[in-house]
Amino acid sequence: MGLPITLSEIAPRISAGAFILNSGLGKRGADEEAAAGMHGFAAGTYPFLGKMEPKQFAQALSTAEIAIGAALLTPFVPTAVAGAALTTFSGGLLGLYLKTPGMRKEGSLAPTEQGLAIAKDSWLLGIGIGLLVRGTVDREPRRVRRAAKTLDKANKRAAKARKRLSD
Repeated sequence: MGLPITLSEIAPRISAGAFILNSGLGKRGADEEAAAGMHGFAAGTYPFLGKMEPKQFAQALSTAEIAIGAALLTPFVPTAVAGAALTTFSGGLLGLYLKTPGMRKEGSLAPTEQGLAIAKDSWLLGIGIGLLVRGTVDREPRRVRRAAKTLDKANKRAAKARKRLSD
């Protein structure tokens, strides 16, 4: 049985996975000040997060990043699953970029100096969507391919048999 990933998926999974895993590990031991900064920034855009304690938020964010990074780096996690997780996570990051005042230039999607740190993560959304599409649309299950091949062979044999009978 082969792995549920292809060679073309390895590079984007490693680059995004290592980046996110490292980010999550870096947040693991966030002090009160760092946790409050992350929490305040996120809660300003997503008010429902304001109900969480800053340390709890930093811990949850760290855990989510570690889990997503590990899923991307683990070859037996299906590409569609890893892509869906990355797309969801990066969509949240881009939501921060789009909804937080001062992140973008007036009337534009172009980042300001403050928005550059988050806008650069748009590549994560691109990788996530690519993996999600690759894992769902571009793949036929192996059984389906084998069945199609077997059916094709059977059809060829039947055509040969019909030809022999008609001769």
